[in-house]
Amino acid sequence: MTVALEAVLAKAGLRVDADEFLRLVEDTARRVSVPHPEPAEHFSAEQQEALAEVGLDLSPYADDEPCPRAKSVVAHAVFTKSAYSVSEAARLLDLTQSEVRDRLRQRKLFGWKDSEWHLPAWQFTEGGPLPGLRSVIPAIPPDQPPMVVAAFMNTQQPDLEINGQRVTPREWLLAHGDPKSVANLVTSIGTAA
Repeated sequence: MTVALEAVLAKAGLRVDADEFLRLVEDTARRVSVPHPEPAEHFSAEQQEALAEVGLDLSPYADDEPCPRAKSVVAHAVFTKSAYSVSEAARLLDLTQSEVRDRLRQRKLFGWKDSEWHLPAWQFTEGGPLPGLRSVIPAIPPDQPPMVVAAFMNTQQPDLEINGQRVTPREWLLAHGDPKSVANLVTSIGTAA
């Protein structure tokens, strides 16, 4: 399994060996998973009734069903591992580590901090920062989780088109589209449409 996993990780461009990746998945699972989820416990009796009326099944998962959190745990682990460290971002941007941390604090770069800073890869190109980034990052609602922001930046948006084709905000910025268009869209993350 290790050889197959290492091949998948290499194909995905992740800079991690199989053992480290599995440790990361285990750590992530421990931090973000409820051991034995009972979906109904998260709702009042009235809410459970309303959800059942529209066809939502709140019964506990059977032991033979796939774990609904597995995909999220792996996605979080991949997202964390594919993010740049401060030192990696500093090399890419030709900055000092202190300058990278300053830009994170000033909301000129986007990242999150647990024991150390992580800078999601979507904001970088091989040659440096994504064009227009300085206009977009200050518009990101500060209460939005980094994975939600990454999903937004990598999901086609109906308001962004190049040659009649919908594009992601990242693709729009790579094509030197007006960053104000992305900044305006990103402000609505986490709000009702």
